[in-house]
Amino acid sequence: MEDKIKVVIADDIRETRQNIRALLSFDERIEVIGEAENGEDAIFLAREAHPDIILMDVNMPVKNGIKATEEISLESPETSVIVISVQSEQEYMRKAMAAGARDYIAKPFSDEDLINTIIRTYNMEERRRQKTTEIKADEVIDSKVITVFSTKGGVGKTTIASNLAVTIARQTKKRVALLDLDLFFGNVAIHLNVSSKANISELVKVIGSLDVDLVEDFLVSHFSGVRVLAAPNKPEYAEYITPQHIEKILAVLRKKYHYIIIDTAQSFGENTLAVLDASEKILFVSTMDLPAIKNINTGLELMKTLKYPDSKIHIVLNRVSEQFGVKYSDFENAVKHKIWAAIPEDNTTVINSVNKGLPFVMTRSVTQVSKKVYEMGTKLTASQNQALNEKRFLQRILGF
Repeated sequence: MEDKIKVVIADDIRETRQNIRALLSFDERIEVIGEAENGEDAIFLAREAHPDIILMDVNMPVKNGIKATEEISLESPETSVIVISVQSEQEYMRKAMAAGARDYIAKPFSDEDLINTIIRTYNMEERRRQKTTEIKADEVIDSKVITVFSTKGGVGKTTIASNLAVTIARQTKKRVALLDLDLFFGNVAIHLNVSSKANISELVKVIGSLDVDLVEDFLVSHFSGVRVLAAPNKPEYAEYITPQHIEKILAVLRKKYHYIIIDTAQSFGENTLAVLDASEKILFVSTMDLPAIKNINTGLELMKTLKYPDSKIHIVLNRVSEQFGVKYSDFENAVKHKIWAAIPEDNTTVINSVNKGLPFVMTRSVTQVSKKVYEMGTKLTASQNQALNEKRFLQRILGF
């Protein structure tokens, strides 16, 4: 590291600033270039001095550290903010990350903890700057968000999302991202047998500077070609993730990925609603038992209140079997909605697939369950392929 890491210390207590400066003076890689005693001064220094890192206290006069972090993230994205505070509660951490902080460290901290946090944050930002985009300037990206949703657990939502993402990647040869936004109990990484070290809870730490290059550091490659954003490793980390984070992640992914498949939680929480609002298609998964029918009815009523058009919602029946005694017509009459796809019951294929972490659309492609998922992929991509071809045809004719 040839250039020193330029650091500004923002804390309203002069003695604290001096102590932090003294801790950092022992590391030759770091240079303290300024101090701020309130949030306004920190914003000014970020704008004028262009530091690499600002160590930002939360509780300061004039403008607190959270508000100052938010402004710096918007106005001076080249500066990374590390929030420091005596407050170690999750709510403060969540607010700091939502404001754009790259990391959070609680007082009191050792010189080793502080220096390691600064170095790690700086290196991550450097990697982001050095990466070059792989997207061709003249490529037309017509991105589509497809969400797999249910109001009842245990209906096979994750299995469908995982196999559908693999199917679309194989059918279209396009870029496909699979997002596990069942933030508390997501299992996409298990279904596809991929490492989940890099996941969404790590990604939100750098949300203020997120772009198409940086997001790649947090996506895991599956051998099918699908890129996976895993759920947090621990349920408590889900508390740090907000609808604003999800909206930003989707906006960035849309610039590179043709298809974004999302697995969600089985509830209408604020994060799930942000996903449903952003989706072109919602695959509403149900089974044919009465509790599932009751729940899907409730969900459809809420979607009607949200003014989602019928064309956006596709009912997918999973684990279909004649033994339940409920006919398709009975189901459609009960939910007042047509069945878009019906996937047959095949416990042997599905359970073996999940236990081995191998999508059944690849390992057991001749089974009926695989063929039905393949048909779903064909229907979901057909209209987009046609629209994209028409758009390119017009561009060639009109010369733009």
